[in-house]
Amino acid sequence: MKILLFCCKGFEMMEFSPFVDVMGWARTDYNLDVEVVTGGYTETVNSAFNVPIKVDVVLDSINVDDYDALAIPGGFEEYGFYEEAYDEKLLELIRGFNRSGKYIASICVGALPIGASGVLTGRRGTTYHFRNGQRQDQLAEFGVNVQRDERIVIDENVMTSFCPETAPDVAFQLLRWMVGDEKTEVIKYAMGY
Repeated sequence: MKILLFCCKGFEMMEFSPFVDVMGWARTDYNLDVEVVTGGYTETVNSAFNVPIKVDVVLDSINVDDYDALAIPGGFEEYGFYEEAYDEKLLELIRGFNRSGKYIASICVGALPIGASGVLTGRRGTTYHFRNGQRQDQLAEFGVNVQRDERIVIDENVMTSFCPETAPDVAFQLLRWMVGDEKTEVIKYAMGY
């Protein structure tokens, strides 16, 4: 099983790394067929605080059929996150995953491009909740039924969450969708959760 971990410029490393780490433990220590493929608009993506990462695939070469799930970490406006997060190519990629009934997981403001894609219109979701709920208000403008007091919201195949603190839980839930409860609990225990 393959998870596409898509990184917009200015993505937050703390929201990126749990997907790599949780799935890495599952694959390396427990031989589970879960692979993370990193993607972005360019071969090297600068995260928030200007830490560069080299991704495996660029957006123009991504085929939705090659993946079982999409994960989107949130990011910082100050580092250009929204310059790429609302780009039509990414929004169409999100729509493609949804049309195929594949899992879509986001952390924090990673929910905003999902909302902008129309995938969550009339559905439940959440996003960053501090700063007087400003980002939640933006998500609501996309027609999302924002759950302001829930850390993690699952609506069918789409999972959204509050802030960086939720990142490990989102990654574990995505693993649960991929391999089931029993195997996920083994990985959680091994990692000290």
